[in-house]
This record gives sequence, C-alpha cells and structure tokens, in this order.
Amino acid sequence: SDPSKYSNILFSKSTDAGTTWSDAVQINEVSGNCIDSDNTVEGAVPAVGPDGEIYVAWSGPQGIVFDRSENGGETWLEEDIFISDQPGGWDYDIPGIRRCNGLPITCCDVSSSPYRGNIYVNWTDQRNGTDDTDVWLAKSTDGGNTWSEPIRVNDDPPGKQQFFTWMTIDGANGNIYIVFYDRRNYDDRNTDVYVARSTDGGETFENIRISESPFYPISNVFFGDYTNITAYNNQVRPIWTRLHNGNLSIWTAIMDFTVGTEEVVESIPFTLEQNYPNPFRETTYLSYKVKKQSEITLIVFDMFGRQVAVLKQQVAATPGKYVEMFDPRQYGLSPGVYYFMLSSNGSVEKRQMIFVK
Repeated sequence: SDPSKYSNILFSKSTDAGTTWSDAVQINEVSGNCIDSDNTVEGAVPAVGPDGEIYVAWSGPQGIVFDRSENGGETWLEEDIFISDQPGGWDYDIPGIRRCNGLPITCCDVSSSPYRGNIYVNWTDQRNGTDDTDVWLAKSTDGGNTWSEPIRVNDDPPGKQQFFTWMTIDGANGNIYIVFYDRRNYDDRNTDVYVARSTDGGETFENIRISESPFYPISNVFFGDYTNITAYNNQVRPIWTRLHNGNLSIWTAIMDFTVGTEEVVESIPFTLEQNYPNPFRETTYLSYKVKKQSEITLIVFDMFGRQVAVLKQQVAATPGKYVEMFDPRQYGLSPGVYYFMLSSNGSVEKRQMIFVK
C-alpha cells in the first residue's frame, strides 16, 4: 500500500544454458502497485514466435496489455498494446476458493498449420457477473498489432463458474488446448475439470470433461492456480489440482486425439472405422471389417487407460463387416473421452469417441 513502491515486468535472458544472465530491463510502460491484487502488474508468461520473436502479455491497472521484441529482447515496443479490459480485475473470489487469479497466458503457433504465427492470450474474468466467471481468448494475426474481441471458450449457458485456466498449442498442427475448472453441472461448489479444444485457430471450441468425478473445495485450505497443459501431435496431457475432503492431490489425463492410421497395412486382418455418431449423447455404433478368419477382441477404455467395457472377447469372426451398438449407460459410464480398441493375433487398432451429456 506504500505509493512509493511499484511492481514492474522485467526481462532477462541467458545465452549459455542459464549459467549467466543479462541485466534485467523493465518492459512495461505503466507500473502497478505492490499489493498483489488487481492493480499489480502480474501474469507475464512469454512465448516465442516462428522467427524468434518474443511475445508477452500481463494484467494490471490498464487491463491486459501486450509487448514484443523482435531482436532477442534487446529492445521492446515504446508503447504497450491494449488487448482487453478485465472487468472485476484478475484477483477475484469463487465460493470455496479464497483467491482466484485470472492472469493471462500467452502462446504463439509455431507449427506449419494455416495459423502459424498467430498469437493467443487466454485468461478468465467476471465481466458477466460475480456468479458467472468465464474463460476467454483473444488472438492476433498480425504480430500483436491488433487483437480480436474476447472469444468465450466455455460453451455452457450463462450463470456458472469457470476459472483457473492454462493454455498450450500443439506444435505439430496448431490446435489450441485450454484446461480449466468448471461448475456447469452443479448448483453448488462441486467442481469438474474440462479441456477446450480448437482446430480452427480459436474461432470455435469443443469442451470435454476430463475429471472422473467432481471435488468440493473449502476456503480454509489454500488451493492455488496450479494447472498446466502440454500437447504435441494430438497427444495431450493436462495437469490439475484436486481438493477433496481437505486433501490436495495432483492429477493428469491421457488424451489422444489421433483419429487413426490413414493407410492400413495388408497384414492386419481387420480395419476399425470411426464410431458414428461422434460425439454422441446416448448410443453410438462401432464398425469394423474382418478380412480373414480371425479371433477378435473389442474393448473400451477410459482416458486413464482403464478397461471399462468388453464388447467382444476372443470371438471367432469370418470375413465381413460388423457393427456393434455401444450404450455407455449399460456400463455405468459418465460423459467423457473414451477409446475403443480392436485386436486380433497381435494386431491392434484404436480410436477415440466422446460421450457428451
């Protein structure tokens, strides 16, 4: 609260694997206070562009602002670029959690996708009310000079809480993945974890619940913004914290968005097709073709690799096409991401399906 003290965003770099570091330089135009709240400048998560550009955004008294360097951090913009206001600030409360930080995360697409070079900034705020915290994304297609209007990432109806977000971009294809906590399914503090996925440069998002069951946080245990996510070539690994019965634990999910091999090797005695419909709400159909007399096994797994359903177990199959109806409710399964696998004589094919509420 001392007006003579300031918070700033500083930049330093190492060119010898961290043995020595350059002198830190201030890159923000407007300083913040030191209260560790809305008017403190925080949330600087740098990203590197396709040609070595350095991009970074942060929150503070001006809302969310952006800066860049095109020469390895030697010089920065004379004026910070405004991205978005942050109504309610970045330091807000959620029932059951004493302090929620809506600080921004900056990423840049360095893949060879059509969106290569796009810069994305992800954050949360309460612009729609204290009982309706949302996850947001803004993007720039011109190196950060101009920014889109905020895009709402969570796709539920208004009136629920989504908070503590983190983002990554798949370096192989430019897909965007955002992990966050979500209360869309409840009228109390029960909390799920979701991942939002965009394959069109952040224009639209598919939301997928990844937590197996909700947890019920209590405010007398410090929770913290300890989420993260990484992705490469459709293999996605989110990380989150769970607070249940007063105990903190760390969780992940094994997410594989590979849709299958385009070319089937002739020695494989079958082909496994994508289920239809997908995503599905009640039932879906699993189709496969058997090319020669085989004993086949068809099994469903959850995202943690646990077997949850056996549709066929070492069943003799003559050449032809087969279609199996799958009703997850018969196995007591909740909405989420699942994998179905067909195997025979050491050959295996696997595909992903999404059961939605």
